[in-house]
Amino acid sequence: MDHTYQNLLALPRKQAIVEMVNKQGIVTVNDLCEYFSVSPATIRSDLRELSENGFLERTHGGAVSRQQSMFELNTQQKKDQSIAEKRAIAAVAVKQISNGDTIILDTGTTTFELAKLLGRFTNLTVVTTDLPICMWLEVNTDVNVIVIGGPVRHNFHCTSGITALSTINEMRFDKAFLAVNGVSIENGLSTPSLDSAVVKKALIKQSKHSFLLADSKKLGHDSFSTFAKITEVEMLITDTGAQDAFVLRAQEMGVDVSIASFEAMAQ
Repeated sequence: MDHTYQNLLALPRKQAIVEMVNKQGIVTVNDLCEYFSVSPATIRSDLRELSENGFLERTHGGAVSRQQSMFELNTQQKKDQSIAEKRAIAAVAVKQISNGDTIILDTGTTTFELAKLLGRFTNLTVVTTDLPICMWLEVNTDVNVIVIGGPVRHNFHCTSGITALSTINEMRFDKAFLAVNGVSIENGLSTPSLDSAVVKKALIKQSKHSFLLADSKKLGHDSFSTFAKITEVEMLITDTGAQDAFVLRAQEMGVDVSIASFEAMAQ
């Protein structure tokens, strides 16, 4: 088949993909393959091109809408995204923790990977709003665990709201480990949820040291609600996919940037 003719046939499919993503918020490669009766390689090529042209945001196994700044993947949808990068980031983050610390872990899949490394400590207090983190630590470690109460965000497995915020504001932490949806030099750290934003802001305020755990796909992007300037965190821990220009600019602003390589997991 002539290559030009193939491209003409692909145009309506790509337009339909963008419409589906914007309507549904998220689509998977498998769903698109079934809907259009084409191969995964074809769909991945379409998504790559649409992402490069700013029509959507590629994810592991699919795509999400760029038009919906308030759209947020739930915990299950986030679980397997960039898992190797998240584990590498966690391996660097755990080196910032010492016996005797009182730390708070923000809710998120990267902080959950960090929680899985805390069994090595014999004298550690971990505070969290994240229910899976709390349950995992209670079953698998001897650390002291404190869960922050409050209304539970359905499908996100964490507490939030005024009760959680009031409790956090009465506590002091040695170190906070934060999750994020977007990190930009100009607009700082952001998340789709206003309730989450005020909680994250309090975590920074109530901690002596704060560490931002963000895989490179979060860098250079903004979400709905900003909760801190990038300079309000002591260290940004990201992965080797981070763009040099972003890292250099953050460092020029005084942020300590640590790049987690996959070798960090073996150390």
